[in-house]
Amino acid sequence: MRAIPVAARVCVLGIALCAALCVHPALRPDTAWGVVSLLAALYAFCELPARCRCPGRSASGSAPVVAGSFFPVLLAAALLLPPAAAALVAVPGALLGRIERRPRSARRIWRAAQLTVATWAAAWAQTLFGGPVALGGGGYGLTTPDFPYVLLPTAAAALAFCLVLSALDGAILVTAERLPLRTAWRGLLPRSLAPLGAHGLAGLMMAVLWRSPFGPLSALFVLLPMYISCWVFAQYHRERAAHQATIRALVQAVDIKDRYTRGHSERVGHASVLIAHELGMERERIEVLRFAGILHDVGKLGVPTRVLRKDGPLTPEERRVIELHPEYGHEMVRGIGFLGEARSAILHHHERLDGTGYPYGLAGQCIPEFARVVAVADAFDAMTSTRSYRRGRPVPTALAELERCAGTQFDPRMVRALARALDRHGWQTAVTADEPVPPGPPPGPSPSATPAPSPPSPSSSASSSAPPPTARPAAPPPVPAALPLSAATGRGNVPPARTSGVGHAAHAARTAATGQSGRTGQSGWSERYGRGGGR
Repeated sequence: MRAIPVAARVCVLGIALCAALCVHPALRPDTAWGVVSLLAALYAFCELPARCRCPGRSASGSAPVVAGSFFPVLLAAALLLPPAAAALVAVPGALLGRIERRPRSARRIWRAAQLTVATWAAAWAQTLFGGPVALGGGGYGLTTPDFPYVLLPTAAAALAFCLVLSALDGAILVTAERLPLRTAWRGLLPRSLAPLGAHGLAGLMMAVLWRSPFGPLSALFVLLPMYISCWVFAQYHRERAAHQATIRALVQAVDIKDRYTRGHSERVGHASVLIAHELGMERERIEVLRFAGILHDVGKLGVPTRVLRKDGPLTPEERRVIELHPEYGHEMVRGIGFLGEARSAILHHHERLDGTGYPYGLAGQCIPEFARVVAVADAFDAMTSTRSYRRGRPVPTALAELERCAGTQFDPRMVRALARALDRHGWQTAVTADEPVPPGPPPGPSPSATPAPSPPSPSSSASSSAPPPTARPAAPPPVPAALPLSAATGRGNVPPARTSGVGHAAHAARTAATGQSGRTGQSGWSERYGRGGGR
């Protein structure tokens, strides 16, 4: 629990206390312990395959049973039992279910408390709408379910279950993951209504069969289609795992080719996700944007290794080769369908708002949104990363440079979003080259504050640190304003100095390559249908 923010700790303990109060009235001899035990054992048995290799895991290792797959058992308990007894049904299965990410104990407690409170609320909601009578509990002479009226308390139970889960999911996103209030709850309820409505109908069928002459055993047949749906969902997760493996292989290939910027790509992906959360993007787009950040420099695989690893300034010809890497990257990934909008970010992340970027000189809102996000994330990480030949800039200095170039090189909205995200989450820099950082004082002022010997270029307004002193020439040769490219490139004339030094800090005139560091994404506290227990 020490690694969890204080606010999240209070939230978890508070909901756990509420769950204990919900189940306390049921801890007495006159509770229908037979029904409670059967339903609790059934729910726990449904959750166990997600944790065990047999029978729930396939040969490939992905579990066809995920958290949230068997909510119909809980909703059936809410229809069959009083609120406190129904809440008890959720406890064993929630504690035994699959938790992938640490701290597992805290997440397990949170999950059990969340489902307990949600089941209690669902049971109370159906009771308020006359659920026990409508289900044939004996009131008003009814001994069989009163259709279609019984659908009303069932809908009330499913809605209450959904509202409580959404509210608690949003609360833990705010306290544990520090998402802003305006985005924490966005989309949670709409995404949950349809699946939990279907679960409510399945729970009603279980409850009707449970009280039928065929008895509890017949209710198990309702779970068969649920298990099939879990299997289908597992196929989706296998496909997603294959996507992740594809991305990882591409990033590792660039890591091997350019050792100077190892870790850069994953951090750009992480910074892009931080910006996206501040902008309030949908979760599906955020995941694609993360792919865009990770793969933004995959085109470096098409650049000769001698150019990427060259010490000292690049020649005009080498600079033109470097500037082809966005198009190389786009060609490499254009057939990967799941990347979606990420492909446009890979192609256009070196465009500038003033139209002087490359490869196509797009300006303003013509530049895709993903590309504008990745450009800011790329520049920020390059400035703050420590390499073997120069130390990284402090975060405030890097942000000040981004703000200075906002409106000409970078989208001001993206810069502001990054600044807000860093205030909330902070930023962890790391050495990204193979060699240790040289001892001694940091290098002198960056070229952004020092006049360059060559003619200035509009795209080099935010420049990176200089190359290693041992490889620095007395004065780099002058560079012409524009150089013709081969007609095969289809790009026309591109100024050779159009390399954003902020976004490409490998050398004085070269762009940054990719690398790999930690994972990004949500921490997996939320237990939504179809999302699993540790996203």
